[in-house]
Amino acid sequence: MILRLFAATTSQGKLRDFRTAADAHGIAIVPLVNLDSITPPDETGTTFEDNAKLKAVYYSQFAPGELVVADDSGLEVDALHGAPGVRSARYAADAGLVDSPDVPMDNTDVWNNMLLLQRMATVPEAERAARYRCVLAAARDGKVVTTADGTVEGVIIQAPRGTGGFGYDPLFYLPELDATMAEITLEKKLTLSHRGRAIEALLAKIERLA
Repeated sequence: MILRLFAATTSQGKLRDFRTAADAHGIAIVPLVNLDSITPPDETGTTFEDNAKLKAVYYSQFAPGELVVADDSGLEVDALHGAPGVRSARYAADAGLVDSPDVPMDNTDVWNNMLLLQRMATVPEAERAARYRCVLAAARDGKVVTTADGTVEGVIIQAPRGTGGFGYDPLFYLPELDATMAEITLEKKLTLSHRGRAIEALLAKIERLA
């Protein structure tokens, strides 16, 4: 019998990363049923683990008896004491940098990257280390079963490079590849994915528990 996990996300990118790792374990990952109609919880945690657990526990109540997986992820910059961290998606909005109501496109990534560059402007090259981090939590019937995390280490450069990816990818440089996350292929990115590494670790734990 194939073990099935429900993912509390509608993001096709996240589901792709999760399924790539799950296939190797013979585990099926499917979106939580009717997720679009469920009011999301307030993400009040101060760490990725806090928010991942909070979401997994909350959403597991909508799938009795099933394992539900939730994640929280983002960018940590050492020179900024771990910021943007759990506020990665809302980094610029927290500083009041948002689109005006009449702008047809969502420029969140543009604002976030601009603010990051501003706050890193005086940081020396040798002190620009950063990482993408993902923490996953699995819960059943309102109780956390296990957690796992994955990271990708890199450096924040001084100007964006590349047109692929999303979020902070144009500024996230991988020294071993001499490229940013926005310059590598999707296939290569999948092998480096912090979400992929987190789900690999989580699935290994779940297999042992099973």
